[in-house]
Amino acid sequence: MAEIDVFIAGRSYRVACRDGEEDSLRKAASLVDAKSREALSGLGTLSEARQLLFASLLLADDMIDEGKVAAPPPAPAIDPALAERAERVADRLESLAAALENEAASA
Repeated sequence: MAEIDVFIAGRSYRVACRDGEEDSLRKAASLVDAKSREALSGLGTLSEARQLLFASLLLADDMIDEGKVAAPPPAPAIDPALAERAERVADRLESLAAALENEAASA
């Protein structure tokens, strides 16, 4: 397994890849770096996490526009009985939390 340093948004990251895939990984990192800088120039100051988030969103948008990504499958239908049971559990948890808060407030 090979390890290379890639540079994204002005930072160096050590990344592992399969032997022989180093050039491909460098090209991918270059795309992410370009989108990261695009996000930064368009949105101003961003945390590292938000800069990489927007870079990934910009890359995904490009892939969708180029038809390289299919639309995600629809979410599976929710079992109404299971949803009702989950609602009852949530109500009970909220009731317990309120009781604990009242107890703590009066102590």
